[in-house]
Amino acid sequence: MTSNLFISSIRYLFVDLIGEIVRFPFWWYSQGTKKAALFCWRKIKGAEESLALKVWVVNIFKPMFGQHDLQGKLISFFIRVIQIIFRSILMLFILILYWLIFVIWLVIPIFIIYQIVLTCQGL
Repeated sequence: MTSNLFISSIRYLFVDLIGEIVRFPFWWYSQGTKKAALFCWRKIKGAEESLALKVWVVNIFKPMFGQHDLQGKLISFFIRVIQIIFRSILMLFILILYWLIFVIWLVIPIFIIYQIVLTCQGL
């Protein structure tokens, strides 16, 4: 019984634990990066759907609320232009935010290793 426990402990320590530590960087920059990219892409697509920027652009010349007179068409056009401008700015902000999140995902392990090396040199 004790030899099984000892062998299981050694197996866990060397095979499982150290194996996972060695495999982690490969996962981070392959499958993990793919998952992070897909996450960011889904969030960007969701934000685009939520902002409905395409709908505003497609309908820019259509009058709002069925107002087909000149004033209704002018007001609708300028309101839509303002909406498109503000929604485009918000979409740009969201794009930059998720791009930064993805870049941070890529840089985190390098930064951590750099900090560990600096700490070890200071000792």
